[in-house]
Parts: sequence; C-alpha cells; structure tokens
Amino acid sequence: MRLMYCTLAAMTSSILMNTTFVRPAKFYLSGFSNISHVTYYYVFLCFVYIITILGNVFLLLIILLVKTLHTPKYMIVFNLALIDLCGSTALIPKLLDTFLFNRRYIVYGACLSYMFFVLYFASLQSWTLVTMAYDRLIAICCPLRYHSIVTKNAIVAMLLFAWLFLLSLIAFTVGLIDRLSFCGSLVVQSFYCDHAPVYRLACNDSSLNNIMAYVALIAIICIPLILIFLTYVCIFIALSRIASKEERLRALKTCTSHLILVIIFFLPLVATNIAAVASYIHPNTRIINSSLTHTIPGLLNPIVYSLKTREVLNAIKTFFKRNRHILAAKL
Repeated sequence: MRLMYCTLAAMTSSILMNTTFVRPAKFYLSGFSNISHVTYYYVFLCFVYIITILGNVFLLLIILLVKTLHTPKYMIVFNLALIDLCGSTALIPKLLDTFLFNRRYIVYGACLSYMFFVLYFASLQSWTLVTMAYDRLIAICCPLRYHSIVTKNAIVAMLLFAWLFLLSLIAFTVGLIDRLSFCGSLVVQSFYCDHAPVYRLACNDSSLNNIMAYVALIAIICIPLILIFLTYVCIFIALSRIASKEERLRALKTCTSHLILVIIFFLPLVATNIAAVASYIHPNTRIINSSLTHTIPGLLNPIVYSLKTREVLNAIKTFFKRNRHILAAKL
C-alpha cells in the first residue's frame, strides 16, 4: 500500500512538473537597438559571406587538384577551409534573412539547431588551430622525424577526435536548454540564438547551463590557447639554439600564417569574454564584436594561406599554367 502511495505521489509530481514546464513556440532575435543605417552592416556581412565562399571553395579545390599539396599539413588547411565554409553558411544566410527581411521570430527547435551549428563550427576552428600548432612544433623541433611523426593517419586521427569530442560537448551543452522553462521574456539579446542570452531567459534553475557555459569556454578557448602558447614556447626555445640568424628567420616565417590566424580568431573572442566578465558590455558592442569574430576569420583564412604560403602560391601558378596549356592544346 505504501509502495502504491509513493508511486502515485511520484506520478502526480511528474504531471505537475510537466504542466508547469513552459517551452516557447518561438524566440525573438533582437539584433541591434537604436542604430541608424544598420542595413549597411548586413550588406557588408553579405559581401563577407560571398568572398568567404569564393575564397574557401578556391582553396579547397586547389588542395584537392594539386597533388603536391596532398600532405598532412594541407589536410589540416583543408579541414580549416571546410569548417570556415560550413560555419559561415550556418550563420550568415540566416542572419541576413532575419534582419534584412525582418523575420526575427525563430521556432524553438530551429533556434537550438542554429545555436548548435554556429557553436560547433566555431569550436572546430579553435581546435584546428591547435592541430596546426602541433604540425609547426614537430616541423621545427624535430625536423628529421617530421615525416615519421606527422603522418596522414595521425592527422586524420587528431581531426576526427576533435570533430567527435566537440560534437558531444556542444550537443550536450545545447541539449541542456531543453530542460529549461521559459515563462517570461522571449527576446534574445543577440543576432543569433546565442547560448548565454537564451538560457538566461529561463525562469527555472539554469545553474547547470551556466556551469556548462564555463566548461565550453574552457574547452573551446582556454585549453586551445594554452596549448598553442606552450607550443610556441617550445618553438622559440628550439629556434634560440639555432646559430644562424637567417635559419631562425626562415623557420619562423613558416609559422607566420598560423600566428596570423590565431590572432584573428582568438583576440576578439578573448577581448569580448574578458569585457563581459570584468564589466558591463553594451549589447550592440557585443553583437558587433561577436558577429565579426564569427565571420571575419573565415574570410581571411584562405587569403592568408593563399598569399602568405609559398607552397600554395606555387601550386596556384602550376595549376593555372597546366590548365592554360591544356586549353591551348584543345583550341
């Protein structure tokens, strides 16, 4: 009898919890507030997206078609270009549709999907930069063993681990939104379904979401930055042991493209998060900083690798010369 009473009480409690649980049909994306001529900014993002697509598709095709670039290093570059392509496509078209055509309401399920893909590809970019740092570390510190350590299988394993680990982390972080109840404001103070602005709208306990936000921050920004920093400490120690200044500069030049990508990606991210924790940051400032952080690296990465890397420049020249001769022969 007591067992039946306990079971009945548990069922009643569950029903009450379900009846008080509120899952909204839609969220409203606020975007910028009180900014005149903001349409020009969205047109600028449209231009960024077009150049990002063209640049990354071009880089992907060059790596695929030129056999001299079928190396572990350019497997990482290929992975980065693919992530930039997917990340920009996950964010910018929906952003333009939302604000240029004033479709600011977004269905609950679509909002979570939007959040997942934007965060997932941003986190993959972070860990791809770590893999690049590892490649540079072995190339400079162990040049004679480079080809035996940095193999295609090793790079595939590292990249696959990053894709699967971050898939689990971001899916779990976003999935926790589903346990929240939204009974107040449904206005998301961001330009997309950003994680923190969404879970902070909940009217029940969101402490677990807050913990996972910090876990994701550590996994996506702090740990990669620490690993990259330690990598370059080892690189600079190794370079200090090289007697010739010309050889040191030559070795350091092989790292410049990677260092530029690291600065482009991490500097605005770190600045935004420090400002948000240390003091109040205006929503408009946060939106501009965040939107540029998510879009500009994808635009600049293929440009940096096309213009700053001798192998890619040589591959592009070889590719166009070969195809020009083939076309001339056909004519």
